[in-house]
Amino acid sequence: MENIKDKNLMITKLDLTDYINRLNSLFAREKDFKLQGDINVFYKYLKKLENKDFKAPPEVKNLDKELMHLKKFGTLSHNQIFEFVKIINYFIYLKSRNWEDLSDWFDKIKIPDDIKKILNHYNQKGEVVGFIELDEINEKIKEIKTLIRQELYKYINSKKLEPFLVDKQIHLQSDEETLLVRGGFNKVVDAEILGRSQSGYFYIFPRSIGKLKKRIDDLISLKEEFLEKKAQEFSNVLRKWLKFLDYINAEFDKFDLIQARIFLAKNENLEFILPSKSKKFYLRDFCHPALHNCKPINIEWDKQVLIITGVNAGGKTMLLKSILSSAFMAKHLLPMKVRENSIIPAFKDIKAIIEDPQNIKNDISTFAGRIKEFKDVFNRENYLIGVDEIELGTDANEAASLFKIIIEEIMKKNRIVITTHHKRLASLLAKHDEVELLAAVYDEKQQKPTFEFIKGTIGKSYAFETAKRYGIPLNIIQKAKNEYSEDLEKLDILIEKAANAEYEYNKKLKELNEELENVKLLKNSLLTQKEQFNEKIQKEKEKLLKEFNAAIKAAKEAIKAKTTADAHRKLNAANRIYKNIKVKKEEIKKEFNVGDIVKFKSSVGEIEDIKGKNALVNIDGKKLLIPKSELEHYRAPVKKEKIKISKPSVKKADIKLDLHGLRLEEALEKTEEFLNAAALAGLEEVWIYHGMGKGILAKGITELLKNHPLVKSFSDAPPHMGGYGAKIVKL
Repeated sequence: MENIKDKNLMITKLDLTDYINRLNSLFAREKDFKLQGDINVFYKYLKKLENKDFKAPPEVKNLDKELMHLKKFGTLSHNQIFEFVKIINYFIYLKSRNWEDLSDWFDKIKIPDDIKKILNHYNQKGEVVGFIELDEINEKIKEIKTLIRQELYKYINSKKLEPFLVDKQIHLQSDEETLLVRGGFNKVVDAEILGRSQSGYFYIFPRSIGKLKKRIDDLISLKEEFLEKKAQEFSNVLRKWLKFLDYINAEFDKFDLIQARIFLAKNENLEFILPSKSKKFYLRDFCHPALHNCKPINIEWDKQVLIITGVNAGGKTMLLKSILSSAFMAKHLLPMKVRENSIIPAFKDIKAIIEDPQNIKNDISTFAGRIKEFKDVFNRENYLIGVDEIELGTDANEAASLFKIIIEEIMKKNRIVITTHHKRLASLLAKHDEVELLAAVYDEKQQKPTFEFIKGTIGKSYAFETAKRYGIPLNIIQKAKNEYSEDLEKLDILIEKAANAEYEYNKKLKELNEELENVKLLKNSLLTQKEQFNEKIQKEKEKLLKEFNAAIKAAKEAIKAKTTADAHRKLNAANRIYKNIKVKKEEIKKEFNVGDIVKFKSSVGEIEDIKGKNALVNIDGKKLLIPKSELEHYRAPVKKEKIKISKPSVKKADIKLDLHGLRLEEALEKTEEFLNAAALAGLEEVWIYHGMGKGILAKGITELLKNHPLVKSFSDAPPHMGGYGAKIVKL
């Protein structure tokens, strides 16, 4: 189980301390932010509450000691009782909002009438109210204080005391109203000294009004006695409803955990991502909370291991921390800056092997510390493990084989993200089907990292270029380059090229296998169609044969007729049968697509567009609109040639389409072309901006998307990205 110490260490390692502090400041009382219970239940209530308008709960003390005190038949003070009052009053406020979709939660909270009576005896400041006897005592105290004040003003205006007065104000000292005087005052007034100022003056209370003060003291004692009696009565009532107090105290913490997350999300415009059972780890425009000028991160990771290589100071460690942080935040249902269509898998826990464990206290080397941390995860399952600079602390070449085996063992039950400059380790692991490569990109022209990443390759470290960028003298860098063996540099390049070539080969092989599967499916489909067609032809032949036999029989009977009239009648019958014999033509549906090579009469051309029953065909540079029924698929003679593996070219397609200012017909045509291009380019999500206006364009686009075969789903964009005037389309 994750303990508080481990969790705090994880927060520090992932640079989430300031973020968690901002969350903690929004809690009504100090608590661990970890959710207790089913995360799906919390998510359900969170999504319902995030669009509601409500005030934050009041600050409340932890009441565990107070509940224990009641169980032991103790008496609570009015301040302690008021803490319970604040919680119950807040739930009364929430219940008064009459949220129907939250009735399954708030309707369960039924406040006993005995406790409701107690609530009426506390005002907003926590003062006891609603008792006539108490009101009378307070009124008498107020009257006597007025008399005392009047007497003090008489002394202030006294000519005898005037030389000794520091000012003509009444000062509050130890909850008593006093005068501030200089030394020697005792010559003109008999007074009790209640304190001294920093300047050495005296706070005095004249003994002549001591009787009034005694009356106040007596009334205060009477008031305290009355309040103590009521505290006992209220405590007895609360003790009767201890189970209710335990329940509502726990429900308050549950609501507090949710409301703090909601207010943090609203304050910083963040999104909630519920962990998914899918293996897909897709981050869309994620920003780490510690970064103020963030370059959004977009990754798609489907395999067990992700190896990040490339330029120094190019963002590898921050990408690693971002991946781990997003998983940590999703696990604890914490809001993050990310697009809501991101997918983050559910992990049992997250392990970050980031910092150097070596210090005097630990008495352990860097490498030994790293190995110890790896040992701790061997028996774990469904962990997300992040390792920064895996080769740290030992000879990289010597450790490559060791780390390869360690990672292959851990990846059987867990997922792991690694940053490394060690190309040999990356190339060894790159051969595995469950390993993905990601390289930080370096801009050779501007000689600085782009903080972007490309998939499927091993990146160069650019150590010399980074040293130059951070101010190391050029002569030092040149000497280092001279020391760096040309053979080693060539070896690095060969490793990079070999790993990249192997990646491209595997990628192409996978594509060819997929294409082969499609060909097999198409072949099976054509064979099925052929069998069905042959069956129909056979049935038609049998029908025609039957009808011909009937006509021949009728003709023979006409020949045998005895009279001319009878012969004419039978010949007419045979003729009718003959005329009714019709060969039913089986019309084969012709399916054409843009880009198909087709034959029209004796010419060959390419389909550029399809409009209903017609196709726009380019024949020798001329564009002709030809009925599809007059076209035939053209198959060129197949030439046998060797299979060549080359990097496939991917057609670029925009992810956004702007339809503002277009007529509906033009917009629908543009949208059709846009969706086809996006699907061909392999895009999974696109944006269509149609605006709001009169709603004609929006309605037309909505209808098209509903019925389009390429569209899986679509929704309106978030308010800050177009709202009802834009659509997010998933293909």
